[in-house]
Parts: sequence; structure tokens; C-alpha cells
Amino acid sequence: MLSHLQIRDFAIIDAVELELRSGLTALTGETGAGKSILVDAVMLAIGGRAGADSVRHGAERAEITATFDIAGNAGVLAWLAEQALDAEGELMLRRVIGADGRSRAYVNGQLQPLAQLRSLGDLLIDIHGQQEFLTLTRRDTQRTLLDEHGRHAALLEPVARIARLYRAVDARFNELTIAASERDARLELLRYQQKELEGLGLKPGEVAELLIEAQRLANRGRLAETAQVALALLYEGEGDDALARAGRAATALRAAIELDARLGSVGALVEEALIPLREAGRELGAYLESLEVDPKRQEFIEQRIASIEQLARKHRVPAKALADQLGRLNEEIATLESAESQLAGLEAERAGLAKDYRAAARLLGAARRQAASALGGAVTELMRVLGMPGGVFEVRVESPADAPLDPHGLDTIEFLVSANPGQPPKPIARVASGGELSRISLAVQVAAANESQGRLCMIFDEVDAGVGGAVAEMVGRQLRALGTRGQVLCVTHLPQVAGQADQHVRVAKLTDGRSSRTSLASLGPEERIEELARMLGGVEITSKAREHAREMLTGPKPVAAERRKRR
Repeated sequence: MLSHLQIRDFAIIDAVELELRSGLTALTGETGAGKSILVDAVMLAIGGRAGADSVRHGAERAEITATFDIAGNAGVLAWLAEQALDAEGELMLRRVIGADGRSRAYVNGQLQPLAQLRSLGDLLIDIHGQQEFLTLTRRDTQRTLLDEHGRHAALLEPVARIARLYRAVDARFNELTIAASERDARLELLRYQQKELEGLGLKPGEVAELLIEAQRLANRGRLAETAQVALALLYEGEGDDALARAGRAATALRAAIELDARLGSVGALVEEALIPLREAGRELGAYLESLEVDPKRQEFIEQRIASIEQLARKHRVPAKALADQLGRLNEEIATLESAESQLAGLEAERAGLAKDYRAAARLLGAARRQAASALGGAVTELMRVLGMPGGVFEVRVESPADAPLDPHGLDTIEFLVSANPGQPPKPIARVASGGELSRISLAVQVAAANESQGRLCMIFDEVDAGVGGAVAEMVGRQLRALGTRGQVLCVTHLPQVAGQADQHVRVAKLTDGRSSRTSLASLGPEERIEELARMLGGVEITSKAREHAREMLTGPKPVAAERRKRR
């Protein structure tokens, strides 16, 4: 239930607050006072689109806060748990729109993306406008209304799940079928490429080793010169190298150690240094010998690298990835060679899923036909109550033999209506009268409303347009009956509707000649009489209008009377 609404600097509203209760709440006021602006504010609070024009002229930002009592609403509580948001029985939505058009949304104080807010809003509020019938002309809306009325969620789940599996298998089947049609030519090419790569005989790590060796051969002269210089300085310097000098130092120290033992540690270090110097000299000599050019080896390496790079360019991969390319070719060849067996398996799987889907879809279709009969009867009865005594409403459910395997089932749903006796039912989109359409729309909304759907609040924005008299009173009764199952907010110009409300809020526009603003007032008994008298009368409110308004409020409410009768 929407328990509290606070609006600041939105459109022509500077600052208003509204406390709300369960049951039917009527919002009344002169045309242009801002009644529908309240509905727009609620829509923004649950994720509707906003722009800079939403902000009151001269203000920096608009701010809308909607507080909900969500005790017992399993869908909302589950949503909050998924988002790791605390609730404790109350939910606060806050929307801030800047003068630059940017907006932010908060759920219980935490910033949330608008898409998330919209998904939450779907669980909180249903908003029905004057042009609701336009959405009723859409087949998907008609199907959704029927499924909600029939509580088909449990039957829809397997149909949607199997349809998704079928589409995945079917896509794979078609992919392999196309591949199989080009199989022979593709296999011939792949096997040729496979033979080339196998003939190359690449070993793991060979490309890296060849590149290193090629680099060494290309820089052989520089490397030999450097090694020769180092060898002369360390080992082959004709008595002036590091080894010779270290040897002379060791001989001198041996004689000195006999005179002073403290030189023993130094002498040991020099003796030890002679060993790595000799080893380094021998290693450098061996390295120089390894640099001797083997023309055949050099030619082999150059040709090998050229062959590798040529194939790498052909396959459009780096040379180091050529070995992996062979693995990929082998896998594709194996897939194509086994395509026939895979196709047979996929075809069998697809047929099984199609069989399971049609079985689940038949169960859903049977339930839809049963719900269609119930919904058609309920809407027909309401249409007659709402001033169309000869009206007939039908829900047609058909299952074409060639219907695709759709996640929503095999059925096509269509709402048909006849507003006058003797006329055959026609698609609802072809009904001409706006007044009739609004009443049909209200009848469908009331009949399809179901307290188990988890909706906390339903808002009707002047859905009673185009009706009056006794029909207007029946509209009010139906809205009041709907309010007994939850919370209904109704923007109305009809005193017959407002008189049925459990709570009455007057919306007024105040102006000082320079600016205008909207105010709200929750009316007490005497104030309600004055407001209903205004709605009943003309420019001046007469005593007769007040008397009539008092009768409307003090007379027995049909819903309450029916409840007493049942008791």
C-alpha cells in the first residue's frame, strides 16, 4: 500500500504531502488543478521517464518520495532480498530530477539504476489512464491479462523453459546443417592444410629456439669479437691477463703467510679465485669454437624459418601459434566428420523437446480457454452494470497448427466485444465510441484484477471519462469493490464516484497572479459535502446541491450493504 507521498518542486507543485489509506481514495478538483500531475509524480517515483521540464520553474531540482507499507508482499520482499536491501515492512522510493534533466533514484536510501527501479515499480503499482483501451488492443497485453486472471504462471514456466531449450538446439542443428552442406569442400581444404602443417613437423617450442639461433648467427661477428676480448683479459693475455696476475698474487701471499698468519684468509680467497677464472677461460674458448660457421646449419635455419613464416601468413596467425593452429584444424575436421551423427542426435533431441513443448502448451491452452470463459463472463456482467445492457465480451483463444514454438505458448489471444444487442462481437480495437471503450477498459481492469498478483496499489486516472448518471454511480461501486481487495486511487470528476470513496482528497491550484502552485487537502465529512456539492452544482453551490451531496455520503454504501447481507 502507498502510505505516504511527498513532492517538492515538480511541475506546478512546490511542496505537498499526502497520507494515504487502504480502500478507495478519490482525488478531485477543478480541471487544471494538478490531479493528473500527482499520477505523473507517482510514475516518476517508480521509474518513469523524466526530463528537465519536470522541474518547477526557478527550482534547482524536483524531488518525489513515495513510501509503501509492504508487509506480506512476497514479491517485493524477494526483490529487496536479491538486492541485499533492508526493508522491515516499509519501502521508500526517492527520485531526484535536476534542472539539467539528470535524475537519480534511491531505494531505501541506496542509489539504484532506473531499470532496477522500474522492475520494483511493476510489483508495487498498476496505473490505468484514460487511454488504457489503447493497450488493450495489443495482443500481448490481452494475453498477459488473461494469464494473470487465470494464474497461469506455473503453466507458463515449463512452456517458456522448453521453448528456450528448443531454440538453442534448433540453432545448433541449423548451424551444423549449413556446415554439412559445405562439408566436402571444407573437409578437402582442411585436410590439405592439415597435411601442410603435419609435413612441417613443428615441435613444441621449436619456433622460439630457431629464432634465438637465427639471432645468434646474425650477430656472430660481434659476439666472437666480444668473447675474444674477454678471453684475452681473463685467460690468454700472454702473462698480462687476470689469471696470470692472480697467480702471481697467490705465490707472493704464500711466502708472506709464513711470516704472518693473518694473511692466510686473504691468500685462501685468491687461491679460490683462480678456479673460476680458469673455468671462465675454458668456457669462453668453447663458446668461440661454437661460433664457427656451419653453412649447412645456417641455410637450414633460414629455410626453416621462411617455411614457418610462410605458413603462418597463410593461416593468418603468428608463427608461434602455428602449432596450435594444427590442433584447431584437427578439431574442426573431427566435428565435420562426425556431423552426420551429431545431426541425427540433435534432430532426435529437437523432436523430443517439440513433443514436450506441445504437451506443456496444450495444458496451458486448456487452462487459457477455461480462464477465457470466466473472464468473458465477468467482463460481460460488468459491462451491463456499467450502462451497456446488451454488451457482450468474449476472449477468443486459438491454437494454429503451424504456430511456432513460442515462449508464451501456441495460442493467439484476442479480445472481442459487442457494445449493442444484435451486433456480433468484433476485435476491441474496432469499437468506435470513446465512452464505451473507457467503460469496457474499466470492466476488464476490474475483472482481471486479482489480489494474489502482489499489486499493492491501483491508480485510475479519469478512467470514468465519458460516463455519467446511474452509470457513473455503478463505476464508483466497482472501484469501491476493487478497493476492498487492496488500495485504489482514482482521479475523477464524477461526484457519484467520489461519494463512494473511503478517503477524499481535494486538489486545488492557487495563484497570486505571478505564479501558481498546487495544494492538497484530505477532506473531513463537512468538507466532503462542500466538494461533492461543487461537483454536482454550477458556479454557485446551492442548498439543494449540499443536500444531495449529504445524501450521497450518508446513504448505505453498496459494498458494505452486500457484506452485511452475506453475513
